[in-house]
Amino acid sequence: MSIVTVQLGQCGNQVGHEVFSCLCRDLRGTHGLCSRRENQSYQDACRERFFCEEESGGPVARAVLVDMEPKVISQTLSMAARSGFWKYNEHSHFCQKQGSGNNWASGYSVHGPRHKEAIMNLVQKEAEKCDRLGGFFTMMSMAGGTGSGLGAFVTQCLRDAFPTSFILNHVIWPYGTGEVIVQNYNSVLTLSHLYRSSDALLVHENDVIHQICAQLMNIKQISFRDVNQVIAHQLGSVFQPTHPAGEGSEYSRNPLGDLMEALVPHPEFKVLALRNIPQMPENSLAYSTFSWPGLLKHLRQMLIASAKMEEGIDWQVRPPHPGPSSHSTNKPLHFNTSIANLVILRGKDVHSVDLGSFQDPSLYTSWLNPQDAFHAWKTPRAFNKYEKSAALVSNSQFLLKPLDSVVGKAWNMFASKAYIHQYTKFGIEEEDFLDSFTTLEQVISSYTTL
Repeated sequence: MSIVTVQLGQCGNQVGHEVFSCLCRDLRGTHGLCSRRENQSYQDACRERFFCEEESGGPVARAVLVDMEPKVISQTLSMAARSGFWKYNEHSHFCQKQGSGNNWASGYSVHGPRHKEAIMNLVQKEAEKCDRLGGFFTMMSMAGGTGSGLGAFVTQCLRDAFPTSFILNHVIWPYGTGEVIVQNYNSVLTLSHLYRSSDALLVHENDVIHQICAQLMNIKQISFRDVNQVIAHQLGSVFQPTHPAGEGSEYSRNPLGDLMEALVPHPEFKVLALRNIPQMPENSLAYSTFSWPGLLKHLRQMLIASAKMEEGIDWQVRPPHPGPSSHSTNKPLHFNTSIANLVILRGKDVHSVDLGSFQDPSLYTSWLNPQDAFHAWKTPRAFNKYEKSAALVSNSQFLLKPLDSVVGKAWNMFASKAYIHQYTKFGIEEEDFLDSFTTLEQVISSYTTL
């Protein structure tokens, strides 16, 4: 099944370009470390999923690019075409001359309704090119105006136009120190609206990725492109083809559906975080060897201690002892309780790996059977030059702290009515803010009581 990607705003378009470049690099790689037959079926599955073939033979991304300013889209289109390995469809983009000025209300209430027909026509055309449509993957930032405001509007339109398709929103969480003065307002409005229309939100935090660039990738002067490449690598490690457990040698046909089935058992809990191991500069790979038990020991501790990366993990955190007293009041401090986890293994000897430590009932909430709460996908095909790599997609308390912090900061500004007039002039009233706060307070409360 195919996935149509919708890239929204400057951030969404720049990340989207890196994702397709990463997929294409992996596709062309001869480092598969697996049989030729396995490699061929992997490549076929990836092409069907993310690209359509042109008569000239080159892969064309199944994507719609949307921004309210032309600069980023024209850069993105020409960079893809110049790569010589893949490109975007020249007619699958929409842009205007003026941006949304970091104002969520301008994107949501003005640009959205005004350009709805043109944007949805492009999406419809991309969807019709798919033999079988698996769903939509939107990419956007939470902090700005176009990605967040227009992104929330377009997600609602997708839900109305494709009521039975899966919608996964990939959301970039802004730097804590701030890029935009009203970023917390924009974030609260974006998250609350997406919560109503999306099947799941997959979140990357800029601060975390920045740390990975500095500490694991050893990059001295970190650019947005460096950050986006790490995000793209992590997304690729989830969405490139795999064999779901128990499905024999067939690659997964419906990646978005499989992801939702594995990770979103209840509509109140749909915030997903992603961790990836190992991550290092490409020139260090040749000198590194990894064992599956070592990688998985680190990945499991990252999960239970809510660590952002494999460096600086708190090894003191332990799961609570099973028994009647293991309710949330008695959980050890800093312990991260999960609803559901998905581990994706790629590379050498994956089929002999023991994942029993992730099936420990004490990692999970009591209302879901651990057999239903944990899933594993595997493929012997290595990813992006890593002989062995593991990704963890987790529906857990990972994002509780950042969410609580954003809502708290936004509420403090709202209580003093700061900048509210910038939103009311575009029709977003105080009641809309209060509805959004209520939605997110409920989400925070649900995750806290796990």
